[in-house]
Amino acid sequence: MNSIKYYFDRVSEIFAEEKFVFEPKELYEPINYTLRLGGKRIRPTLLLAANALFGGEEAEARDAALGIETFHNFTLLHDDLMDRSPLRRGQPTVYTKWGDNTAILSGDTMFALAWRYFLRQPTPHLHEILQCFNETAIEVCEGQQKDMNFETMTLDEVSISDYMDMIRQKTAVLLAGALKIGSLYAGAPDKESAKLYEFGIHMGLAFQLQDDLLDGYGDTAVFGKKTGQDIRDNKKSYLPLAALNLCLPEQKKELTTLFSAKNNMNEEEKVHRVLELYNAINLRTKVEEAIASEFETANQCLNGIQASEELKKPLHEMMDSLNGRKK
Repeated sequence: MNSIKYYFDRVSEIFAEEKFVFEPKELYEPINYTLRLGGKRIRPTLLLAANALFGGEEAEARDAALGIETFHNFTLLHDDLMDRSPLRRGQPTVYTKWGDNTAILSGDTMFALAWRYFLRQPTPHLHEILQCFNETAIEVCEGQQKDMNFETMTLDEVSISDYMDMIRQKTAVLLAGALKIGSLYAGAPDKESAKLYEFGIHMGLAFQLQDDLLDGYGDTAVFGKKTGQDIRDNKKSYLPLAALNLCLPEQKKELTTLFSAKNNMNEEEKVHRVLELYNAINLRTKVEEAIASEFETANQCLNGIQASEELKKPLHEMMDSLNGRKK
């Protein structure tokens, strides 16, 4: 029986086989650069594993794996431009190398290329597959806009419910969509595809909450990011929003001030003080409990799928690997 590593390796081979540079090269070189940067490639791996779960042929889902990852990288390319992020996976972002206009146009082309990949392989389930992909793409964009809206709101104007809805759209639905699309290529029953989709949603929520926790408490050497960046950026992540519900009135007032644009405290002092407040209310434990709850719900969804445990094993391995990320 194949392990999740098998599907990760297959995705790497598929991308190594594919050509991404055409004419005009000024348009396609940034696309090739983006897709060759690597990354985790979780979404196409999930798609192939979900296809195998229901007895699908890998050859039929191959192009969809390319499509879902091309779409994901399109969103990252445009995110970097909107956020003015200089680096992606340790390398200069596309707009810093080729300029804003090229980044926009190459990103737009990647979205169209994703559709081309889905259309390249005939399947009797194409209508349902494209419908799932299109709705997923819309939700990702809606989630991005909600995240941008949060930037202009005060900390106490964003609820936990608002935040969970935003990360469901911005992060979780693409994992869930990749799983569902993989199952659709295999002709899975609607009820089983729906269970798999919910598995992806809760795994995605746990993944994002864990990312939020690692920003405050991760090992920089392992995590690869500077600890406390969300605090420096006044980002309304799960941590400060959950903290508001646990704080005493004076602590709540201070935390809201610390996360406001009016706060002029030195950045490192700010990070230190926010973490002091988090520690005073035992926030880390509360967030870890929320993460564990999402992973447990995901596990229940996966266990409820009518398939052998051997076939589910790669998805259990994926969940365990995400759950075991270094803190």
